Amino acid sequence: MTLPVLHALRCSGAASPARIGAFTGLTEPDVESALIDLGVDGYVTRAYDAWSLTDAGRAENVRRVTAELDSTGAREALRAGFDRFLTLNPELLDLCTAWQLRPVGGRSAVNDHTDAGYDARVLDGFADLDRRFASVGDQLAAVLPRFGRYRVRLTGALDRAVAGEREFVTDGVGSYHTIWAELHEDLLVTLGLPR
Repeated sequence: MTLPVLHALRCSGAASPARIGAFTGLTEPDVESALIDLGVDGYVTRAYDAWSLTDAGRAENVRRVTAELDSTGAREALRAGFDRFLTLNPELLDLCTAWQLRPVGGRSAVNDHTDAGYDARVLDGFADLDRRFASVGDQLAAVLPRFGRYRVRLTGALDRAVAGEREFVTDGVGSYHTIWAELHEDLLVTLGLPR
């Protein structure tokens, strides 16, 4: 139970037990128990309500994730899934920019979200991306089941955004953009690739 918590901190940075629970799918009491164990081992530290990795924790995460990938013999399959992910990544970045800025009078302006039609078109773009990501997400989860959480989290963020909670597009720790960035970091870390 400690690897998912250790790895959540590696991919998301400093985080509360609730955020780690959202990342891993573990209950908050299970997360807190794992954090205590990891703290005893010197792998995590706490400042206020946020936990983060120590240098020893970062090294231990690399060791455990490498062992996890090596034991499955699925490095090439994960790399193939990562390559498919990378083809979608520029589109995600363009959609995030379109959500934050919109054309006004031939120039880009901060999107104040007063043009419901424009926002709906951008959200349609996210929905299309999410549909196309589904097969990539399935491929990644078939290699390592922990990647299956991203599919659930991304679709959940999009559903909330479509329901009117705009912060679930690009703002906040539960946004589509943030979850996508965590997935990107997870793939890099798991494959031992530099950013």
